[in-house]
Amino acid sequence: MVHTTSSDPSTVSGRERLLSVLRKGGAFVTVDDASGALNVDRIVAAKTLARWNRQGWLKRIRRGLYSPVPLTASPTDEVIEDAWTLVPELFDPAYVGGASAAHHWDLTEQLFRTVFVYTARTVRHTEQTIQATPFSVHHVRKELLFGTRPLWRGRIKIQVSDVHRTIIDVLADPGVGGGIRHAADCLATYLRRDDSDIERLIDYARRLENGAVFKRLGFLGEAAGAPPALAEACLRHLTKGNAKLDPAQVSPRLLRRWRLWLPANWKASFKAQ
Repeated sequence: MVHTTSSDPSTVSGRERLLSVLRKGGAFVTVDDASGALNVDRIVAAKTLARWNRQGWLKRIRRGLYSPVPLTASPTDEVIEDAWTLVPELFDPAYVGGASAAHHWDLTEQLFRTVFVYTARTVRHTEQTIQATPFSVHHVRKELLFGTRPLWRGRIKIQVSDVHRTIIDVLADPGVGGGIRHAADCLATYLRRDDSDIERLIDYARRLENGAVFKRLGFLGEAAGAPPALAEACLRHLTKGNAKLDPAQVSPRLLRRWRLWLPANWKASFKAQ
């Protein structure tokens, strides 16, 4: 049964109301967008969006957030073709980083389905699935949202960690970089690039205030044949105490030069000192 009401997009007036909301919101529509476009209160706006969702004109992303359904889409299709476009709407202030950024900057050919996000918003659930896409969401203080570049996907502006910040982030938490071996490969690739910048790496690591970064950066940089200036700078910034090369693994071998605990199966050429 078709409801011929002003909120039914199959009617002329309903279609005009829907189009006015889409012009207001763009790729994503919120309750506030609908309220402003239709000149109604938020309760009425929320009910209208929910009705359009049931009728198949909008797809609910999460509570209070919708996306228009293309006319060519089937009922089972996912609406969002580019999951990165969700990041500003859901997590701002935020940036895409970790393994997602590593692939963007050609530090790796490995493509991760998970989108890695850093946000200054409170994070209640680190692992989230939105529109069938897994997101790994990590909280950072707002002052640590540095070292990013703008990236435009259509009309949506996204922040992504620059190539230098990407390296620092995967060394700060190897889990966001696909594991320490993958992070090590990304660093080796970075050091071969024309735009590699040791001073920038050291500056970013210092601003992040994570002592384990200098230990991993110095150790893995030496192994990758980095210029001696990198190891020298990392040694100057070494903090007291020992850290694990890979926090996810049992690490019985201590490399005293870098104050790093190494996994037993780490490359045989690196012997505990």
